[in-house]
Amino acid sequence: MHTETSRLKAIVIGMAMTGITPAFAQSSVTLYGIVDTGIGYQSSQTTLGSVSGGHSAVKMVNGVWAGSRFGLKGGEDLGGNTRAIFQLEEGFNSATGAQSTNGLMFNRQAFVGVTNPVYGSLTAGRQYASYYQLLAPYSPTNWLTGFYGAHPGDLDGLDTIYRANNTLLYMSPKIHGFTFSGSYSFAGVPGSVNQGSTWSTAVQYAMGPVGVAVGFSRINNSTVNGGAFGADSTTSSAGAQAGVSAVTNGYQTARAQQRFAVGFGYTFNSQFDISATYSNVQYLPGSGSAFRDAAIFNTGGIVLHWKPAAAWDFATGYSYTRATKANGIASSAQYQQVNLSEYYALSKRTGLYALQAYQRANGQTLAPSSSGAHIIDATATIGDGFQTSPSSSRSMVAVGAGIIHRF
Repeated sequence: MHTETSRLKAIVIGMAMTGITPAFAQSSVTLYGIVDTGIGYQSSQTTLGSVSGGHSAVKMVNGVWAGSRFGLKGGEDLGGNTRAIFQLEEGFNSATGAQSTNGLMFNRQAFVGVTNPVYGSLTAGRQYASYYQLLAPYSPTNWLTGFYGAHPGDLDGLDTIYRANNTLLYMSPKIHGFTFSGSYSFAGVPGSVNQGSTWSTAVQYAMGPVGVAVGFSRINNSTVNGGAFGADSTTSSAGAQAGVSAVTNGYQTARAQQRFAVGFGYTFNSQFDISATYSNVQYLPGSGSAFRDAAIFNTGGIVLHWKPAAAWDFATGYSYTRATKANGIASSAQYQQVNLSEYYALSKRTGLYALQAYQRANGQTLAPSSSGAHIIDATATIGDGFQTSPSSSRSMVAVGAGIIHRF
């Protein structure tokens, strides 16, 4: 009896092993992450909307070179070169252990889909719109970081602030150097397919040392005709509007935001490359908005990247942002920003970095008030790391240093 039982166990185990082995061969799941922590200094810090009372500040900062995160990604072979794919990614504060966005477990990305080398990929869930995905290789944030090096307030969305819920995204395969993409984010508001939605399209050409991309994105407020940003809006971050800074503070009640951008890159050799971007951003008012005329911002930027040795990377960048005259503003807001970055690789996964930035703001902009909006002097707000803690004056200096480890 004991012998028969042993044989039965052996058969069952053998059958299980036979069934399990192909699944392991065709499926994969990867755990990955980044932990990034440093110390930062800014010459002036105040609350959003204030033009006085600023003081210098030294504090621990996190996710500067790359946002601290952990995630799971993987896929399964479905046959015919088609794979099912998924990605779940959570951002966190490495200084405190808190979620980077309260109430969102996988706040950075959460999507599933299919991909095929001939037909491209189709994914659904919380993800980056086509605009960002194809323009990202030419973003100033690649070497200057989003924290210090994004264009003021990440106005043009070339960092990773604008993730969209309920997104269906198609990405084509690369065809003769060209890649095409389109995305649509469903707000699900009853009676309207447009209210609160986000849509985007982009095309990229990359061949040899040359790369160029063009993208367009529109974010609709789920609040009809503008007003307080609706929680059903697809770029809502736990019910709050993303990308609010000293640059856009007075335009939070827009009925829609539009972004058009062009990115360009050229690699001279293994040591030196250059990238440049131009963007046109519009905050469009509705009858419920606190401003009456479209707020239009034009930004141009350039980044030079130098890699003198295998372990070293250096970069410098400059950007200029100018708003149009509107909403009673006689002297339109202007922002000039200069950045420097230094990175030293201790290993393939671990590095040390240092960053320096200066910004000068001029002109006037809008700020919210109990009566709607009022005109104030434009104040400095470097990159997107100082969204809620801008300078109280027209100038700001910021420096930082830290360590990053990837796993």
